[in-house]
Amino acid sequence: MAVTLDDDARQYLETFEEVTGADGIDCIIDTEADGARVQLTIVVASGQLGEAIGPDGRTVTQFQERIGLPVRLVEDADDPEAFVANAFAPAAVYNVTISENNDTVAYVEVADSDRGVAIGSNGRTIETVRRLADRHCEIDDVQLI
Repeated sequence: MAVTLDDDARQYLETFEEVTGADGIDCIIDTEADGARVQLTIVVASGQLGEAIGPDGRTVTQFQERIGLPVRLVEDADDPEAFVANAFAPAAVYNVTISENNDTVAYVEVADSDRGVAIGSNGRTIETVRRLADRHCEIDDVQLI
């Protein structure tokens, strides 16, 4: 499935690739209600997450300093279950089950101690995971169980 990016997202991905040397596949810009940018989520090509992070996190830190925003990195995956699990990192995901009835829903089992991490501040993490799951796997909803 091809992901359509706006100009800002394309520029962030270009800068990401220039700074990290890793291939960026997608970029979601999280904003507040007033339109202020608060975080980027970048989907990194499978197998390139370590390169994007760099030794002791220096590479991704350098990118964050350059753009002036915090960044979440998500490693791409070939199957939807693995992709959804990767999108919740660093939360411990025990299982992802995808149900296809009227809608396609991913049910995600996370450690009780990581529920807050999986939801994120103001629900930002789970909403971003839902957007990514829809864009990359045609999953209509993601639910924590």
